[in-house]
Amino acid sequence: MAKTLNILSNSLRLTIQELRVNKLRTALSLTGVAFGIFCIIGVLAAVNSLERNIQSEVKSLGNNTIYIDKWDYSGGPDQPYWKFRSRPVMKYEEADLIRQRATLLDDISFLLQTGSPISHKDDLIQRASIYGIVESQMTIQPIKFEEGRFFSQSEFSNGSNICLIGFTNAENLFGSPVRALGKQIDIKGKKITIVGVIKKEGTNFIGWDYDNCVMLPYKFCKQIFDEKNSNPILIAKGKEGVTTAALNDELKGIMRQVRRLSPTQEDNFSLNSVEAFSKAITGFFSILNIVGAIIGGISLIVGLFGIANIMFVTVKERTSVIGLKKAIGAKSSSILFEFLLEAIILCFMGGAVGLLFVFIGTKISSSLLDFPIYISTPMLIITIIVCLVVGIIAGIFPASRAAKLDPVVAIRS
Repeated sequence: MAKTLNILSNSLRLTIQELRVNKLRTALSLTGVAFGIFCIIGVLAAVNSLERNIQSEVKSLGNNTIYIDKWDYSGGPDQPYWKFRSRPVMKYEEADLIRQRATLLDDISFLLQTGSPISHKDDLIQRASIYGIVESQMTIQPIKFEEGRFFSQSEFSNGSNICLIGFTNAENLFGSPVRALGKQIDIKGKKITIVGVIKKEGTNFIGWDYDNCVMLPYKFCKQIFDEKNSNPILIAKGKEGVTTAALNDELKGIMRQVRRLSPTQEDNFSLNSVEAFSKAITGFFSILNIVGAIIGGISLIVGLFGIANIMFVTVKERTSVIGLKKAIGAKSSSILFEFLLEAIILCFMGGAVGLLFVFIGTKISSSLLDFPIYISTPMLIITIIVCLVVGIIAGIFPASRAAKLDPVVAIRS
């Protein structure tokens, strides 16, 4: 143990001495490793952070939730646009029919979604997301409020001219969420009173555009907008413990009954599972991680050759010293370990510089984006393993050459 520590301390001392004596040469060699680590960890950090943010938004669509729509959200060449366009839209009555027949269902909601200009006095928002919702929307996708409240049962039943407004819309029209409460906005000539402001959520890549939305009771919304052209959908949520596959099978059978489809007829609806969507995103980002790792790996190979080059030069410069060590009894394995350890230390130094650049990059990126870019613990472990492997590969041949030197020939040189 003491011998190993002595070799380690000597290698570290010689490496630091090498850095001081040949600063430019060593810095250029370390640049390759630093750049390779920056590419690999930088790409993994960016991709994993983006995936985490998108998966968080997918979860906001609801756990164990299936969207029943005429459109298939998976897309692709096997999903022709014209085929889905000709399908009938979802109907409000179908929600009650499904609720009566389903045994695995916790609740089901009906939703209209469209867009329209909204205004308050002289202030205008050219296009806001308009959602016509029913009572069960709160059960399936709970809404968090910055100010105000949700609609009451009587307001839903009477189709009252009231609304919930998104945080960004409230700021743009009234300056702050507090000022928006009790005020009126104008949509297609209808005066609508604001009873609640939805809590700010930030930029969404997918999911509901809550910050820029206006939510209306369904019965009031259909008085303003044509229901068939407002992309109506059904949102079904399964009971606790019910699998998505089981819920999907039950809903498919019920929808075929409700639509009176014969066994030979194709489905004229689509069941879009949030779980399936989440798995598809995971698969896509896995491929993206592999591509990023390959690109970073190519950069790292350049760094590997740089470290190998400096180690060959170091062995050449220390040939006489190696001969003296072997002449007084140093074993070939000790010489091998010494130079191998020096190569690994150089790689760790390059890796540390690369990580520093990644850390700076994450701070800059996080300040520019609406979600944080972070370096996770597994990425740090990957960095250590990569530096260790690169150090061994880069140092093994120069170290072997040093270990095989004949002491007499080495001293004479």
